[in-house]
Amino acid sequence: MQPLELSAIDLVAAVANGDLTAVECTQAALDRIAALDPGTNAFLHVDQASALAAAEAVDAKRAAGKPLGPLAGLPVGVKDALCTRDMPTTCASKMLEGYQPPYDADTVARLRAADAVIIGKTNMDEFAMGASNENSAFGPVRNPWDATRATGGSSGGSAACVAASMSTVSIGSDTGGSIRQPAGLCGVTGLKPTYGRVSRRGLVAFASSLDQIGPMAHSAADCGLVLETIAGHDPLDSTSLDEMVPSYTQMLEEPLAGIRIGRVPAHFGEGLDPEVAAAVEEGFRVLEAAGATIHDIDLPHAKYGVATYYLIAPSEASSNLARYDGVHYGHRTSEPCRSDAFDSPLVEMYCRSRAEGFGPEVKRRIMLGTYALSAGYYDAYYKRALQVRRLIRQDYLDAFAKVDLIGGPVSATPAFPLGEKTDDPLAMYLLDLYTVTTNLAGVCGISFPCGFTGSGLPIGYQLQAPALAEPLLLRAADRFQRLTEWHRRRPPSA
Repeated sequence: MQPLELSAIDLVAAVANGDLTAVECTQAALDRIAALDPGTNAFLHVDQASALAAAEAVDAKRAAGKPLGPLAGLPVGVKDALCTRDMPTTCASKMLEGYQPPYDADTVARLRAADAVIIGKTNMDEFAMGASNENSAFGPVRNPWDATRATGGSSGGSAACVAASMSTVSIGSDTGGSIRQPAGLCGVTGLKPTYGRVSRRGLVAFASSLDQIGPMAHSAADCGLVLETIAGHDPLDSTSLDEMVPSYTQMLEEPLAGIRIGRVPAHFGEGLDPEVAAAVEEGFRVLEAAGATIHDIDLPHAKYGVATYYLIAPSEASSNLARYDGVHYGHRTSEPCRSDAFDSPLVEMYCRSRAEGFGPEVKRRIMLGTYALSAGYYDAYYKRALQVRRLIRQDYLDAFAKVDLIGGPVSATPAFPLGEKTDDPLAMYLLDLYTVTTNLAGVCGISFPCGFTGSGLPIGYQLQAPALAEPLLLRAADRFQRLTEWHRRRPPSA
């Protein structure tokens, strides 16, 4: 039995039954990382000794007849934006290079308590700012389907490690599509839960009103299994929802008969790749065959989503990243600070530290956000963006009064060549066209494979659901995957 060929649900069952050991599962993941990651760069840190020690502890519990956690023996890759007490947390930035937190993020603590085995920290766009995973200070992640192409971002490493079967599941974060977009470009399933469904404590903040942690796996059922563990109220996170966590996996059997799915005609206009459009339209037909009905709807303010997002998110980033000044947190310059060009040596030290520690995209967004928040411009930019955000949220509330789910593309194109958009920030920002409104509205969304291009690149399908409607979202995605085989395809190297 090859552990990494199993679903997460089957792997956990095999460990519980004694058909596999946690050590066997962990070693299989570590072996694949050693073989494949040099060409993929999905991991920034792998701690083989700690992973095997955790796996041995799981096997010892089973041998002693003690109850096992719901994720016992499951290899998990964790995005490097989540704090881990025993591994560095760098956010793929020189600003935090070598930093090791003194505590685990709530999600990491829940995974450990469930007997999952954390095998390493995955690469990402620096401070989660990017749509291609080319902004990492430690090199881009390469798409397992074609090493010359991007994985999407910012959770590119988390998507790539699952696509290449280096881990069974992974954890990402999604601020404007950073789970769903790389999942779509890498041919895996990625779930962005409702804002507050998963605690953000221990997630290094990008945009605090938008960030959300979620699972990535080959299937919706496996995402549901992981969400059962990481979701739930955290009294130490003021934005955490105090709502019961249902058994998502036990609710997958309910049929889709009578479920209404909205289709937004404006999503199929100019700029959408024809192969993507055809695959997504076929996705609607699959769901219709499963018993759902399809209805055209309108999200009139969605066209302002990218502009709204790129005012709100950078503004929050400007505030959140102000702490990285070389004194409170982060890299401190080693250059002497006595230049006459600065008001004082202290100001010079701040400026040099931030200039050396942050990469170009992070600097760009800090400047955008700082400008939008500055005196004389706050009302014109940030305040107005918040008002448009409220209109976007109302569009979703109105739409969900008519339909149960909204379907459509994840991104306008399949995976694009590395370097193609790095010199055109606007083109990169437009990659988030179909995903940012989910975060702005605070609802949940999922991406899963719905086809492949003629050249063999994955195409993603997105479903969005009302707040806390993850059971329906997962049920619809799971039903789609029972009727198709797209999610079972693996890259040639895997």
